[in-house]
Amino acid sequence: MGCGISVTGSRAKKSERAIKAAILIQRWYRCYMARLEMRRQYALSIFQSIEYAEEQAQLQLSSFFTFMLDHFTHLSGTDTGSDVQLLEYERTIEVPDSYHGPRLSFPLTVADTNSLLHAFKDQQHLHARYVLQLLHETKKVLKQMPNIIHLSTSYSKEITICGDLHGKLDDLLLIFYKNGLPSEENPYLFNGDFVDRGKNSVEILIILFAFLLVYPNHLHLNRGNHEDHIMNLRYGFTKEVMKKYRSHGKKILNLLQDVYSWLPLATVIDSKVLIVHGGISDTTDLDFLNLFKRNKMKSVLRPPKSSTERNHDLERTDFVEYSPIIRVKRCLPGQAIAVKGMTRPSSSSHRRLYTGDLLDVGEHRWLLHDGANSGPLLDAQYLESGVHMPSVPSELTAKEWKQVADILWSDPKNQNGCTPNKSRGGGCYFGPDVTARLLKRYNLKMLIRSHECKQEGYEISHDGQVITIFSASNYYEDGSNRGAYLKLNPDLIPRFVQYQVSKCTRKQTLHQRVSVVEWSALKSLREKLYSRRSELIAAFRQYDPNDTGRISATEWASAVESVLHLDLPWRTLRSRLVQLAPGGNVEYLSCFNDLEIKPAIKEVQPALVETLYRYRTDLEIIFNIIDKDHSGLISIEEFRQTWKLFNSHLKIDIDDESIDNLARSIDFNKDGSIDFNEFLEAFHVVNKFENK
Repeated sequence: MGCGISVTGSRAKKSERAIKAAILIQRWYRCYMARLEMRRQYALSIFQSIEYAEEQAQLQLSSFFTFMLDHFTHLSGTDTGSDVQLLEYERTIEVPDSYHGPRLSFPLTVADTNSLLHAFKDQQHLHARYVLQLLHETKKVLKQMPNIIHLSTSYSKEITICGDLHGKLDDLLLIFYKNGLPSEENPYLFNGDFVDRGKNSVEILIILFAFLLVYPNHLHLNRGNHEDHIMNLRYGFTKEVMKKYRSHGKKILNLLQDVYSWLPLATVIDSKVLIVHGGISDTTDLDFLNLFKRNKMKSVLRPPKSSTERNHDLERTDFVEYSPIIRVKRCLPGQAIAVKGMTRPSSSSHRRLYTGDLLDVGEHRWLLHDGANSGPLLDAQYLESGVHMPSVPSELTAKEWKQVADILWSDPKNQNGCTPNKSRGGGCYFGPDVTARLLKRYNLKMLIRSHECKQEGYEISHDGQVITIFSASNYYEDGSNRGAYLKLNPDLIPRFVQYQVSKCTRKQTLHQRVSVVEWSALKSLREKLYSRRSELIAAFRQYDPNDTGRISATEWASAVESVLHLDLPWRTLRSRLVQLAPGGNVEYLSCFNDLEIKPAIKEVQPALVETLYRYRTDLEIIFNIIDKDHSGLISIEEFRQTWKLFNSHLKIDIDDESIDNLARSIDFNKDGSIDFNEFLEAFHVVNKFENK
């Protein structure tokens, strides 16, 4: 009997130990998963903060880019040509027998869309002739649509809503695989940002536009903030088009500007659900948005000038530099234009304009005069390449611009109220109270928007009244986030479908995937730190008057935020970015230890190298504007003058002589032109020990 009790007690103790062990393992696992989740979340925060800072920089430079586009108008939307001219241009493009891609005939059929899908899976390109025809037909269909589309679930029973795709073709193909192709029984709404960042933006546009032509009542498109030709200059779509279509790329890009401007701005489902790309503000007026001429909005990054600014432009008598070649004095239409400046080298094949010549621009005829000499003034071939007289000021009003900017750029926040979106530099942060008021005003139940990468592909906020849907998985890095789409039925209950395109990440453990994302985020952040090295060191030394090389963690965090303005948890991140002294202080110079900017030209001053690296993306946009044929080559004079314009706009402390020396040193073969793509690639941050 006693033996039996002893055995039972022993078993009970073993069982108790096993339970305790299980609890310890469970507790350890939960802590382990929580740490992984924290690492993944701060990696996503780093990526987003850097992304929004870049967008803010883009918007802050909008006035400068507007100035550039006004002066180099081959990218400003003035060269699209009439529909008749476009059709004539399309007919001149021959499709060679060697072309084995899809051959489209209009009107398109389901067979054409299937042909496109198969071709793009095999990494084939659609011929430029068919691309232009497709864009032309798409523009005609879009022009017939209202600013705000109204849909119903009564027929199809469900509508699929997709968020940002950003050139990620694999995500679109996966959505179609999981959810079926668009059809009368399977309608779709794509909520903007089809292009930029990813490498297959062209193919995504072609697929969406083709399905739009086949099913104009069952595939719907909202405009996003990246359906904007100036955004495309910075985020890769312009470069993608020119790389894939070279000689016809300029025509495609110009036509796309028109297509963008005709995309609907919003969609309402069953009179209860509003879908816009970004969000709303406390002044959003759906009735107003539904009535104005949306095609006037070519780019949010070109806000309308005030009446004072327009009058000032027309009344100016000072010379405005249009390019390194031409100077034009602005006058009222009908008056004479004074033109001075250099001309390109003589050539018997070039027709030149002389003093007294008439130049027809738009609806006006302009008389060229100099008053000083009667030599040749303008190279006509240069004019035809893209430099035109100033266009008529846009009719877009400030109210129209703000209404569209708010719905394309805004983000929700948890706090009540509506405040400027300082992170992105455009649109608003709108709170739950703003959402509730707008929904009540228009008798709506829900707002669906996109515009923000979410770790799970979607997010519900504002007490269930706002849904964010984001369809580009692995947006920042492989494994950084899932993509998602949602299906909406007549009960207006959203059903979310998540996915993640996985190639290299499939065989990795969760720890490995998180580590890759974290490493990539920290690498981007270190590069950001290094690009502002001089300013950061100056900020650090304000807290270190004795030059010890050490400051407190709080001081280090304050100094970094004062320079970068990324709103990140710097104290938490410090252990991943800098070395800590035994007492807990930060050795602030250690955040630069492993990195260096690698210039191709040794003669360039370090301060200039840092400045060039910091503004390399902005410089790339400017050079894309100047580089009319997108050959990647620009003249030495264009390089000098562009940098001087940029320098004067941002008040950068780099003297003209340094720029002149740089321009001469990077003209490697001394032919008077610079390969700017190679130049950009030369200035990048590298790890000192990577190759070693």
